[in-house]
Amino acid sequence: MTVKKASVSALLLASAVGASLQGCTDLTEVPAGAISPDNYYRTSAEVLGGVAGVYATMRDNMWNYYNLSQVSTDENVVPTRGSDWFDNGRWLEIHRQGWTSTSGSTNEDINGSWNSMWSGIAKANTVLSALKPNTVANQGAIEAELRALRAFYYIGLMDFFGGVPIVTTTEIQPRAQNTRAEVYRFIETELLAARAALPARRDAADWGRVTQGAADAMLVAMYLNAEVWGGSVTAAGLTKGPARWSDVVTVADRIINSGNYSLASNWNANFRFDNQNSPENIFVVRFSRLDGLGSSLNSRSMHYNSSNIAGWNGFSTLSDTYNAFDDADLRKRIFLVGPQNNLSTGAPVLDRSGNRLVFTPEIRDVTQATEGEGARIYKFPLDPGATDQNQPNDFPHYRLADVFLAKAEALNEQGQTAAGIAVVNTVRTRVFTPAKPLSTGLSQAAARTALFRERLFELTGEGKRRQDMIRAGTYTARSQFKEVQPPYKILMPIPASQLATNPLLKQNPGY
Repeated sequence: MTVKKASVSALLLASAVGASLQGCTDLTEVPAGAISPDNYYRTSAEVLGGVAGVYATMRDNMWNYYNLSQVSTDENVVPTRGSDWFDNGRWLEIHRQGWTSTSGSTNEDINGSWNSMWSGIAKANTVLSALKPNTVANQGAIEAELRALRAFYYIGLMDFFGGVPIVTTTEIQPRAQNTRAEVYRFIETELLAARAALPARRDAADWGRVTQGAADAMLVAMYLNAEVWGGSVTAAGLTKGPARWSDVVTVADRIINSGNYSLASNWNANFRFDNQNSPENIFVVRFSRLDGLGSSLNSRSMHYNSSNIAGWNGFSTLSDTYNAFDDADLRKRIFLVGPQNNLSTGAPVLDRSGNRLVFTPEIRDVTQATEGEGARIYKFPLDPGATDQNQPNDFPHYRLADVFLAKAEALNEQGQTAAGIAVVNTVRTRVFTPAKPLSTGLSQAAARTALFRERLFELTGEGKRRQDMIRAGTYTARSQFKEVQPPYKILMPIPASQLATNPLLKQNPGY
């Protein structure tokens, strides 16, 4: 059985495995909870429905994983504004990295991230297991797709928690942890194996599905962070694993030279509501205007009255980060500062007291901020046709500029500083008029600092800052509204509830 291409896009926006199944009213029918290889996944449509559920969890992950990756860094803080955004202190706890194995942010946000990533893995394992006794069209490519998606979720678990169990079957039972290095090798092996069976390109109806480029982009991230993810963490901090800089360059060049991607001439095109047309985005989380399937990134930061969609007036940018941007840099325009006009109508915006709303970069006290304190990230512009918080802007987990910057960092670490800076300047060309290239005469140490700053300027709001700061050794250092934290906090605690559920798990050092 074949599936019309037009239906695949809709399947990628399904909310769960078997989302198209209707509730049973006849007690003789097999309920959805009894889906098994014997009664389901026998046709291409059923299999693609299962695959859609694995993708759907990526949207769920955009709450906890994304929030933790942003708010625990120097990019974002969520101030308490009167009675808003206190939530028993958990948002400030995230920024201050003050979590413990039983604290508020652990019980809510860290536990939520753990559950959503394991959910993605479980769904992938379910469909992979069900495919074994069955045969459907393009089965090898679908199995490769599922293995790559499973690897994607394992990258997130390894990033946050280090060593976790490697699970490839569907039995529900306690599992012992593997080391972080073992998880790293498993992910690499899975991505390399999957890549060979994945298509180089997908047509418009399959936009958002894994390709060879997506697998390669994950490998670039793996090799870029190899010293961290392939190392070990004790209470004293990180013992680095082997560097993989040459592998970063090799795989980055494979993407760059594939002919499948190019830097968008209009930088903003990567983030708009129609960013499925960007030639730069390699692997995205799909969103739509439909209820429950839209992105809430704008709502998290916008004031209550900023537009015709519901703003939550929460996430703000630290003034140190805002001020680090060059005023001539196009990328600084992602921040909302100064007197505000309605983003939908253009009319002046008033705060809840009836005064003109003015966003200020400075936040005097994050425990009692005003409505207007804090610059706001507005990187994903509103869809003018949307009337609620469900925004259709796809979220780019990996795009070509990120790959260029990874290659530049790897070249510099190999002593090829001038070549690395030249690569960075390729990315900077489109955001400065007139051009403002970095000097190719920088020392390796100065280039390293410049490269990490460039990643901040290019990738703000894209969930990469936590990984970058850990790699740079600055994640637990003092910053605005945060004191120095113990070095073991580059890993998050395994929530106590998960330790109780699986007694074979061991808590991360220091917790």
